[in-house]
Order: sequence, then C-alpha cells, then structure tokens
Amino acid sequence: MDPPKSATNVESGASTLTIDRLFDAPALAGPSLLNVQISPDGSRITFLKGKPHDKDRLDLWEYHLHDGVSRLLVDSSIVAHHQGHLSDEELNRRERRRMAALGGILEYSFAPSGRSLLFPLDGQIYLYELATPTGGTLLPITQGDGFATDAKCSPRGSYVAYIRDQNLYGFDLSARREFALTTDGGGAIKNGMAEFVAQEEMGRSTGYWWSPDDAHIAFIRVDETPVEITQRFEISADNVRTFAQRYPSAGRANVLVRLGVTAMNGDTIWLDVGDDPDIYLARVDWLPDGKTVAIQRQSRDQRRLDLLFADIATGASRIILTETSESWIELHHELTFLERSREFLWASMRDGFQHLYLYDCHGRLLRQLTAGPWNVDDFHARAIKAVDETSRRVYFTATAESPLERQLYTVSLDPADPGGLHRITTERGLHGIEMSLNAKVYVDTFSSVDQPPRVSLRDTEGRLIAWLVENRLDVTHPDAPYLASNSRMEFGTLNAEDGQILHYRLFKPANFDPARRHPAIVDVYGGPGVQRVLNTWTGSSFSQILTRLGYVVFQLDNRGTASRGTTFQAPLQHETGRVEVADQVRGGRWLAEQPYIDPQRVGVWGWSYGGYMTLMLMFRAPDVFKAGVSGAPVSDWTLYDTHYTERYLGRPQDNPSGYEASSVLSYAENLRGRLLIIHGMADDNVLLLHSTKLFRRLQDLGKPFDIMVYPGAKHGLLRQHDGRHAYATMLRFFQSSLGTRDQNTAGHMLHGVIGDELSGYER
Repeated sequence: MDPPKSATNVESGASTLTIDRLFDAPALAGPSLLNVQISPDGSRITFLKGKPHDKDRLDLWEYHLHDGVSRLLVDSSIVAHHQGHLSDEELNRRERRRMAALGGILEYSFAPSGRSLLFPLDGQIYLYELATPTGGTLLPITQGDGFATDAKCSPRGSYVAYIRDQNLYGFDLSARREFALTTDGGGAIKNGMAEFVAQEEMGRSTGYWWSPDDAHIAFIRVDETPVEITQRFEISADNVRTFAQRYPSAGRANVLVRLGVTAMNGDTIWLDVGDDPDIYLARVDWLPDGKTVAIQRQSRDQRRLDLLFADIATGASRIILTETSESWIELHHELTFLERSREFLWASMRDGFQHLYLYDCHGRLLRQLTAGPWNVDDFHARAIKAVDETSRRVYFTATAESPLERQLYTVSLDPADPGGLHRITTERGLHGIEMSLNAKVYVDTFSSVDQPPRVSLRDTEGRLIAWLVENRLDVTHPDAPYLASNSRMEFGTLNAEDGQILHYRLFKPANFDPARRHPAIVDVYGGPGVQRVLNTWTGSSFSQILTRLGYVVFQLDNRGTASRGTTFQAPLQHETGRVEVADQVRGGRWLAEQPYIDPQRVGVWGWSYGGYMTLMLMFRAPDVFKAGVSGAPVSDWTLYDTHYTERYLGRPQDNPSGYEASSVLSYAENLRGRLLIIHGMADDNVLLLHSTKLFRRLQDLGKPFDIMVYPGAKHGLLRQHDGRHAYATMLRFFQSSLGTRDQNTAGHMLHGVIGDELSGYER
C-alpha cells in the first residue's frame, strides 16, 4: 500500500503530520538496519531491513567489503509465502523481546566459518550457504510439525541446535540427521528455554549454550510446578481465551532450575549450583577450555551475585568471586574470557559506578581498568565490544563524556600502558557499536538531535571506510516534509531535593510565542533500567503532533532511572513512587512556573511504569497535574513478578508497609483531575487485573474516570496497529481536558490529524 498523501500546512509550508504517518512506510527516521553483525571472517556485514512497502517485515541483507555492494540475501516473503501461525510460546517470546510488531526474519546468526547463516522463519529453521557459486543455497533444517525457535550453530560448525516442544534438539549437518538431546519437556518442564522472569526482567532470552569444541551443550531445565497457577483471560473482539498461567507474583514461589551439560549422545551431567533452590541462574558461559562452565548465581533478594566455575566431568563447582550490595545487584553482560591467557573481564558497581575489572581464572583481581563518576554502559546490550589480545586492549561503550551520550572507548589491559582511556568516536550523541572479532573495524549506528540514525563502517581509529546508511537529512528524506513545523528540543537540568542533578528535555511549539500561556504535557516513564533524556534523534513523533497543537512537552529522568550510578538509582529501595514522584513533581512545578505555561493546564501521560507514575502523579500531586493518560499501569505491586518487584521492594511479607505505600490504590481518593486509563485485554506482562482492580477502587470512591481497552492487545500495543487508535484517543482526551491557546486553530488541526486522515480506522 502506498503511503497516504500528506496535506500541506499553508502557514509553515510543511506537510501535516498525522498519527497514521507515524506508522506508515517509509519510516520517518529514514532507512534503518537491525541486528547488524560482522561475519567471523570479517568479509561482510549482515543486517535485517524492512521492505520498502512494509517496514515491519524484515529481510536478510549483506554488505560485502570486497565490492562495497549491499544485496538482498533472503527475501522472507519468498521463503515463507504467508505469515504462519505462531505458537503461544513464540508469541510470548516476541513480546518479551519487544518484537511482536515485526514479521519476517527476526533473528539470525553466523556459522563460525562465516560461510553460512542460520535463521528461524515461521517456525522452521533454515541454513543459508553464502559460499555457493550460484549466490546462496537455502537448506531447511527442520520440516513438518512443531514450532522451532532459538537456533544456534555450534562453534566449530558441525551441528545446529534449537528448541521445539519444550525440548532441546540437535541437527548433524554432515549426516543431515536430527536427534533429541532432551525428551522430558512438556507441561511444567521446559528444557533449554529461558523462564518468564529471565526473558522479561533478567535480559536472558535463551536457556542453552554450546561448548567451544562442539562436544557439549549446557542447558537449563525449568520446572514450573512450584509456581501458582492463575487463570488469565485474553479477551479478543470475538472470543475469550482462558490460560492457566504460572505467573510468579512477588513473594510467591519461583520456578525450580537445574543446570545440566549434555553430550551429543544425550548423556547428561548435572552441575552443582548450590544447596539453596530459591535462586536465579542469571548467566551461563563456557571457559575457552571447553571443560568448565561459568555460572552467575543471584540470590533471591538480589543482594548477592556469585560467579561459579563448574567442572563438567564431575559437576562440582567453586565460587570464583562474589559481588554484594546493600541495595541490589545490577545484572550485566560483561563477562569476557580471554583466549590467550587465563584471564577474564568483569563489570562491577562496587565503587558506585559500573566499571571494568581484570581477573585471573583463580578469581584474583589483577587491576581495575576503568574508574570515574560514569558507567561502562550500552543500555541492555554488551558494553564490551571486542578485546584485541595482541595489543592487549579492550573496546567498550561508556558515558564518560556525558550521561546523555554513548561513546566508544579503548583502554589497555596492562598497567604499564601510559595511554589510559582513549575515546574513539567523536560526534556528540549515541553510538551503537558492533565490532569485528579481531577488533580491526566496527559498525557505528549513530544518532543525535541533529542526525537521524546513520550507519557507517570505520577502522579502530574512527576513520570512515564506507557508509552503509548515510541517511542524509535532505529534501528526499522521509521526514523532510514535516521538519519545518517540528519543535527543536531544549536540554536542561534541575536539582533533586538531595542535590543530585536531574536532566530534562523540553519541546516547544515551532511557532512558540513566549507571551502566551501554553498548555503542557509531561511525558513520563520514571522507572529503573530506562533512560529517556538522551542526545538522540526524535524527529517527527507523537510529541511533535502535540507541539503542533500548541502544547509544550516535557521529559525528565528522575532518580531511580538508569545509567547514573548507585546513588542515583538506590533511593527506590523499599518504596517505589516516592523519590520518582518527588522529582517529577519538582519538574512539573518548575514547568508550571515558567511564564509561557498555563499552570491550570498541565497534563501527564506514560506507559507501563510510566502509567504507574501517571497515576501516582495524578493522585499525589493533583494541584500540579490536571489531566493524565495512564497506559498499562501497575496498580498493586503484589500482582507483579518476583524478579523485578523484589529487586526494589523485597518480598511483600517482609515489607508490607513498603508495598502499601508503593500502591496507587492507597492514594486513589485524591483524584481530582481528568483521568484516562488504557490497557490491552490480553496483556500478559502487566495483567489487565491491575487496571480492573483500580477501576473498582475508583468506582467505590465515586471518582469519575475514562477507560479505553483493546481486545486481543498485549503490553506493547502502542508499537502495533492498535497504537494508531490509542494515540488518537490520547490526543482527543488531552484536547478536551486541556485544550490549546487557540481553540479554532486547534480544532482545525485536530480535525486534520484524527478526522480526515485517520478515517481509515476511526470509522
């Protein structure tokens, strides 16, 4: 389907930005590459890219360094002529990985030789041979019944492993033969699969790991039997499905996990992970010797993390190092073993910020590699990008320049090197780095407030080798017709009540008149693990639609949010919704005090933790926030999962006052402004029960409020088709609740935004 024609704003010369246009192809940010990888032999760069007419259906592409040409490798529409029916397990896995809105090829991996690629598509596994003279041969690994996922080539290229029907399977590539490595999976037993909290909260989406020599696979056996069964309803437009779901609510039992190592003949030995069954297996890795498994074991209260080495011959394990915290341990992905020496890199926040440490394999600390009031950090990806063992240098991303940026740095592993910390990237903004195994080149996905995401290939001095996506912001760019009416964000800081710096960004209308009083909307998330205020491209967005209607949009990262160190994050401990609310109220009051803001027309909206924060702000600061939209909110933390909730609040039976103080239900009687609550009726992350419990509480209190629920929609509905209707609903709500400075102009713009051009789904 061709993108809709854009109306023209006569005053500015810019086209009218609509909610439909935010979702339609081509993407407003310009062409983007997903899951960029450099082949093990360094000859090519592969990536996933959306189709020109369907940006959410992904195909597999390559850029070959020899000829400098990008070419399509696998067209997902040809391999799978129609979108197959996804299993419930796969639907849930995609939702956990925030990929539910995407189709086609969503993941792939290289064979160690670099001569073939492995990928799942519509429940089957395929191997694509790159070296075939005809340009590539596609080999189906699986066929027939059963939905296969999480496929991985063995390190030496002899086998492929994958998960099907809750069991771990292998495929011998030379013999073209499938064999089962586990057989007892089914019901409450899952082999080689990541449990719910591992996927959702621990950043671990797999449950098995190949040994370096192809001889063994370490795998987790999950037994969900102890987890209480709850009946969860998924309400669609034309039916209601009931699921007997084992959801580990705060304070209740978790799954039981065992860690086994299986040989290719199916013989299994179980590794000793300790006597306490109530623990989390956070990470699993192999040492280069192929005989030892590294296990990160986290205590139930998340204040202790042990690194264990386990011998696969005997199953015996020993503790190599231990991290402890008075608040909680932040899990990371930075364990890296060196091949040429018995050493490993480790990340720790023991000095208040996440830094790198070098250990020997006996657990003896050799030296701290980085230090300072900043984090070695790359959001939820690995910050360590490569280790050059010849030059003894490690490459990583960090916030040393600014917490609003990510830059690429290098530092020596040896104390005699006088160079210290060396910054490689130069442009101010966010650099997402994928580095070759030999640390000779890297792919840099860069964006800033002035530059939509562009992708380049560079050497380790930062010199440009080639553009993969230059993404020039010229008249041909997809966002060009709208930029003239976009607000340019302003950055600033406020001080929290304890003196810590809070960063904010502010969007003013492009035709901003400082002599007029504008309504304002606070766009909030506010929860741990997330950072919103960054020097990154925003372009045309829902915020820019709001600014076109005369709103000022304000975002602030309160204490408790990510990438600012322990002192900034730890105030959440024992009670959520306290320091976050205090900081957001400080920001809201500062905003209302500006001469260009109408203090009687300040609203707030947010999703998930942001939905929780919206309720807290509406209930605890009704004098500041007059209208709010709360999307998929947590209302009662006793209904949320163990790993996330107990990290901050502990168990409900140990901290009942903290749970009560953290619940929005405790403050609902203070609601005075207008409130809209939005929720997907099939949400399996923040269950619809959170909102229905709040509905009942507000009804019992006689409080008026508005509801919009979406049949069949899960937690990520804003990223999917329902997002069109949800954004339009929010826009109407704020227009009726807060209005704009010029009702006639606003009414005309609102008609253009959610009337004529949204008629395809509104009527």
